[in-house]
Amino acid sequence: MNANPSVVIVDYGAGNLRSVARAVEHVGYTPDVSSDPRAVADARALIVPGVGAAADTMRNLREAGMVGPVRDYIASGRPFLGVCMGQQALLTLSEEGGEHECLGIIPGRVRKLPPGQKVPHMGWNNVHQARPHPIFEGIPDDAYFYFVHSYVPVPDDESVVIGTTDYGVTFASVLAKDNIVATQFHPEKSGEAGLKMYANFLGQLAD
Repeated sequence: MNANPSVVIVDYGAGNLRSVARAVEHVGYTPDVSSDPRAVADARALIVPGVGAAADTMRNLREAGMVGPVRDYIASGRPFLGVCMGQQALLTLSEEGGEHECLGIIPGRVRKLPPGQKVPHMGWNNVHQARPHPIFEGIPDDAYFYFVHSYVPVPDDESVVIGTTDYGVTFASVLAKDNIVATQFHPEKSGEAGLKMYANFLGQLAD
């Protein structure tokens, strides 16, 4: 196990941190769950998980002094993983409860799932690998992952969409751009496929 706590999980009061930390530990790394912006600056790999609404997420990130450090970290080119709300926060705006400015790292909007299906979309669903990416290494196409959400990312540039899922509509369930990977589902709650995804993400640290 890598004892160096350079894998930082951002704690901005959104919960679900314990399962993310356990997944990181399971694949051989010691996580540092931190609300300290200095930890973000020093991280070798950064994970922003989250559940809840965009407005609350962005307010909590601002109050924790995390917005600038997270943007600076991503700009540095180091590995970044956004999970669920941590994915949606990367886009320009969220339409959840009005219009709320997000981090603006990936141009696009977060929109509500269309009517016709039960919302929230909760439970297991498969992820189609729209294009190859190292995050999918050893994971079968159309593997199942665990979802809990009512809104989905709609990026302006479709080339950042590397995984899609069908739920009445086909939506982007995995985004990737440069050093960023982000999932709408929760890999840490998705059994072996999810743990393999964490292993693939953190495997960059051994390069």
